[in-house]
Amino acid sequence: MLAAWVGLAQTMIEAQQVIFLRTLKIMSGGRAAKSEATRMVSEKIEASFEAGGRLAAGRSTACVLRGYQKKVRANRRRLLK
Repeated sequence: MLAAWVGLAQTMIEAQQVIFLRTLKIMSGGRAAKSEATRMVSEKIEASFEAGGRLAAGRSTACVLRGYQKKVRANRRRLLK
């Protein structure tokens, strides 16, 4: 149980980092900003459908969290480059 809470806290911190990095990118303007904004919205819609599908299939909240963790970490790595 503790591991789930630690994972959730870590994901929340990483998500804040992604928000910060995306904000910087969008503030810079240009094509990259437009592309990032479009990507951000489409990823949020996709992630919500995936989470809903997992919950509808009877998966655990830990499974849903792992899906979000994977996406947040991938975005963080991409934006730090």
